[in-house]
Amino acid sequence: MTKTTRRKFLGQSMLAAAATTVPWFAGCAQTRAVRAPRQYGPGDRVRVGVIGVRGRGRGHIGAFKSSPDAEVVAICDPDEAVVGPALSAVPKAVWHRDIRRMLDDPGIDAVSIATPNHWHSLAAIWALQAGKHVYVEKPISHNLHEGRQVVAAAKQYGGVLQHGTQARSHVATRDAMSWLHAGGLGRVSLARGLCYKRRGSIGKVDGPQQPPESLDYDLWTGPAEKQDLLRKNLHYDWHWIYNTGNGDIGNQGVHQLDIARWGLGVSGHPKVVSSFGGRLGYDDDGNTANTQVCLYDYGDKQMIFEVRGLQTGAYRSAHVGVVFHGERGYLVSASYTKLTAYHPDGSVMKVFEGGGNHFQAFLDAVKAGRPAAVPADAREGHLSAALAHLGNIAYRIGDERRLSELEAPFGASEAGNESFARSLQHLHDNNLDPSETVIRISPALTFDAATERFVGEKAKAANALLRREPREHFSIPELTA
Repeated sequence: MTKTTRRKFLGQSMLAAAATTVPWFAGCAQTRAVRAPRQYGPGDRVRVGVIGVRGRGRGHIGAFKSSPDAEVVAICDPDEAVVGPALSAVPKAVWHRDIRRMLDDPGIDAVSIATPNHWHSLAAIWALQAGKHVYVEKPISHNLHEGRQVVAAAKQYGGVLQHGTQARSHVATRDAMSWLHAGGLGRVSLARGLCYKRRGSIGKVDGPQQPPESLDYDLWTGPAEKQDLLRKNLHYDWHWIYNTGNGDIGNQGVHQLDIARWGLGVSGHPKVVSSFGGRLGYDDDGNTANTQVCLYDYGDKQMIFEVRGLQTGAYRSAHVGVVFHGERGYLVSASYTKLTAYHPDGSVMKVFEGGGNHFQAFLDAVKAGRPAAVPADAREGHLSAALAHLGNIAYRIGDERRLSELEAPFGASEAGNESFARSLQHLHDNNLDPSETVIRISPALTFDAATERFVGEKAKAANALLRREPREHFSIPELTA
C-alpha cells in the first residue's frame, strides 16, 4: 500500500469510527473494553501491534516475526517518516498514527511498547484497559507514580504484562542469581551496577526548532509537558532531556539495576538514597547527568550505580554490568548470556552460560492465559525502574558544589566513597579540573517504602518530582488510593 493510499484509508476509517462509536478512552479513561479473553489452540498465533517503530520497535517486530506463536498485524508511530522499514518487514500490517485507534481494534490481542520513556506507562495502562496483553520496554515508567499505576492496572485488568528486562529470561543470569541466593559467594551485601557508555555531545541550538512535518508533535509529546523542541534531533536525544527521558541510569541502567536488586535478594524500595554527578565535559542541550553515582541503602545491604558518559576503562572487566561483592569472592555480570564468578585473587571460580528469549516467554504466558508466568512482571519492573527515578530525584535536588570541596560525600559508606574516589580520578583523566568542575550532590534522602514518598530533609522538593502534572487527554489514570 502506498503512503497516499494508506493515509486516505486511515482518514476514512477514523472518520467512520468517530461517527459510529464512542471510543473506550472517552469520558472515563478507566473503562475497559468488554470482551472475553481469547482462547488459544496449539497452532494459534497471538496478534500483536507494535507501538514505536523507529528504533527498538523494529527489534520487537523481528522477534515476533521469528516466533511461530505470533504475527504482527499493526504498527503505531506518530511520525510517518519512520514507518517505512517496519511496513517493509510486515507489509500486511496496518499503520496507525494514534495509539488510541490501534487499541480500538478488537483483532489485536497484544501490544508491545517501544516508544520514548514518557509514553511507556500510559500506553501500557491504556492497552490493559482495552483488553490487550502488554510487552513494555524498560523503564516501565517515566516517574515513580506512573510505575505504581501500571502495577495497579495489571492487577485490576488481569492482562499479561512483561517488562523488557530481558536478562530475567536468560539461562546464564537466572542460574547465576540462583547460585548467589544459595550462598555461592557466602554473604553478599554489596552490588555495584555500571553504565560506562561513551556519549558525545548532542549539540546546542540557539532557539526552538521546528518538529518534522511528518510528525504529529502533540501525539509524540503525549503525557509529557508540551515544550518547544530545543535540540537538534527530536529522536533518540530525548533520552537526555528529563521531560521525556531519564538519562543513562534510566536508559541502559534499569537492566543493571534490575540484576543488582535481583542478586541482592531485595524485593522492596531502599530506605535511603543519595547521589552526585553532573553533565560534564561539554555544554549542550541535554540536562540529564552523564556522570553520576547513586548509593541505595537497604539497611543490611547496599547498591551503588555508576554512570560514565566520558571515555573510561572497565571496572573488574565490565563496562556495562553488575559486580556482586561476596565473602568468598565476586561475581561479574558483563553479559546476560555469560557471567563469571571469581575468587578474591582474581582466578575463575565458576562460569554460567546460556541464552533465552524474553519475547517468547511473553507469548507463552499469553497463550497459557497466565500473567504470573512472565519472568519480569509489572511489580519487578516498577521496583527496578524506581531505583533510577529515586537516583535522578536525589541528583536533581542536590546542591551545587565544586569537586575540590568534597572528600567523603557518602558519609560512612566505604564503598560509596570508593566509587567517588574512582569517579574523581576518571574526571581527572578526562582533563576536568576539580577546582573548576561543579557538580550536584544530595544529602542522604530517607524514603518511606510504604507510602512511596520521601520524608525528612528536602522531602518537599523530592516528592514534587515523584510525578508530573497531568496533561489534558493524556493524563495517567489514578488507579491507587
